[in-house]
Amino acid sequence: MAGPKNTADFEDLLPVMANKLGGDGLIRELCNGFSLLMDRDKKVITFESLKNSSAILGLQDLSDDELKNMVREGDLDGDGALNQMEFCVLMFRLSPELMEESEACLERALEKEFGK
Repeated sequence: MAGPKNTADFEDLLPVMANKLGGDGLIRELCNGFSLLMDRDKKVITFESLKNSSAILGLQDLSDDELKNMVREGDLDGDGALNQMEFCVLMFRLSPELMEESEACLERALEKEFGK
């Protein structure tokens, strides 16, 4: 029996998606992913909606505690769920390569604006 997938599987794909789709396309895909995972009535990702959708993501082997930790990690406002912005921020935080690219882009923009 295969073990649970780790976040490295996702981390490797997000930069590829960003390069292939561009910034706007990546955001669109993240929004589509959010819609797929969210609770239809509450319009947020809850532990329950994530658990119900976990097989789609290949996360069916994760324990309830691991799924709860995923929601908790991204829950910036403390309401126990992920809104669309929190979900997108979490996806970027889980991708070190994308974060490095974003930081480099910001540094270049600041250098251009304010000089060295």
